[in-house]
Amino acid sequence: MKKYEKDIKQAEYLRTRRDFLRTTSKGLGSLALGSLLFPDIIAAPPKPKLITSLSDNGGALSGLHHVPKAKRVIYLFQSGGPSQFELYDYKPALNKYWGQEIPDSVRGEQRLSGMLAAQASFPLVGSFVDFKKHPTTGGYFSELMKYTSEISEDICMINSMHTDAINHEPAVIFMQTGSQQVGRPSIGSWMSYGLGSANKNLPSFIVMLSRGKSSAQNLNMQAWNSGFLPSHHQGVRFRSGADPVLYLSNPEGIDRDRRRSELDYLAELEAEQKKVWGDPEIDSKISQYEMAYRMQSSVPEIADLSDEPDYIFDMYGPDSRIPGTYAYNCLMARRLAERDVSFIQLYHMGWDQHGNLPSQIQEMAKSSDQPSAALVKDLKQRGLLEDTLVIWGGEFGRTSFSQGKLTKDNYGRDHHPRSFSSWMAGGGIKPGVVYGKTDDFGYNIVENPVHVHDFQATLLHQLGIDHEQLVFKHQGRRYRLTDVHGHVVKDILA
Repeated sequence: MKKYEKDIKQAEYLRTRRDFLRTTSKGLGSLALGSLLFPDIIAAPPKPKLITSLSDNGGALSGLHHVPKAKRVIYLFQSGGPSQFELYDYKPALNKYWGQEIPDSVRGEQRLSGMLAAQASFPLVGSFVDFKKHPTTGGYFSELMKYTSEISEDICMINSMHTDAINHEPAVIFMQTGSQQVGRPSIGSWMSYGLGSANKNLPSFIVMLSRGKSSAQNLNMQAWNSGFLPSHHQGVRFRSGADPVLYLSNPEGIDRDRRRSELDYLAELEAEQKKVWGDPEIDSKISQYEMAYRMQSSVPEIADLSDEPDYIFDMYGPDSRIPGTYAYNCLMARRLAERDVSFIQLYHMGWDQHGNLPSQIQEMAKSSDQPSAALVKDLKQRGLLEDTLVIWGGEFGRTSFSQGKLTKDNYGRDHHPRSFSSWMAGGGIKPGVVYGKTDDFGYNIVENPVHVHDFQATLLHQLGIDHEQLVFKHQGRRYRLTDVHGHVVKDILA
């Protein structure tokens, strides 16, 4: 009897195992079919997001990844590579060893630009200007940066920036897009794509250009291009003059009502085309047409500075009354920030001093110092600095040795990607600090390096964006601003 019961239990066990294998194969097939027909059924639950009103702004992100500290960015890009040794990174050793060869132990086998190929000697050269140490922050400012020193307690000075590029165009493109090769979206385009626009009557990404000297190098428009993102996310350039945006005014004989009816009819035609072709650029074109229509009313109001009091023009300097100058553009940047433009990019060209540096850098500093400091002061007095991130800096620094012939009164400096200075203010950045340090010769970073991708990751972080999660799939690959690099520099966050 006991033996019989044992056989029954064994038979039940075997039958259960057969049933399991048979039913499992059917079950797996059902799961596979179900996943194809109803993919959302077995999809992992979405990660929780900080829900905001971004959906109203037209951005790709349905919500931010964390609480933002900044709502907008004003990037004061100093194109050409400002020399940190004449502005912010005080190195008395360079004056002590003036004219002596830079030690091999310092320069090592680091890459030099092609412009030094015929140069046999690399004599150290100190700054021709005096520096003063700020009593509170401990930072150094040259006499060329008089106005910036007055806002030292509002800014975070970074003396340990470094980049991978050694020539101008790749370095500018790298700083603006995260890649040395053209074709990637710029920072402003990523912001426009992710966050949309808080002001429906103005572009979310606006660009303004100025020249500190007539011989300044031109900029590649790829620096503010949208790359593979939809084209309506690229920067809109504001020019000086009566029409800040080209072709914004209606031609003779066309009034606003006529223009409205034209756009409505064009939208109907484009909708029919989209049914056939399915091209997403059709939506971008319609978006650009509609934005241009709304800008016909909003842009003239912004460009009219008649409501600005004299003391504001005095704060920004005499050039602020002259359209197209850097000072004028800084004042315009404040007006755009007041109207919730998300990304305002100023390019100030002329900082490339391979020779005649003492005279040329004075000219550049004079054109940049007062307006930049005035912008920070102006934003602060209006309560806008708290949620506006202001950035000042170029694409790389300059060498601590002289390029070309060194004399007592004249010298030049070549490109130097290994270390340079930038500053940030507002937008949740820790004020009144100096971050990072270079060696006694200002050639190598010895403390707290900040790579370009780290800078970009930190910028996005302050806007509530995780740089690893703002992505766009293009040609089978997922791209992001920081590529596969970048860390948030948490030490400089307030």
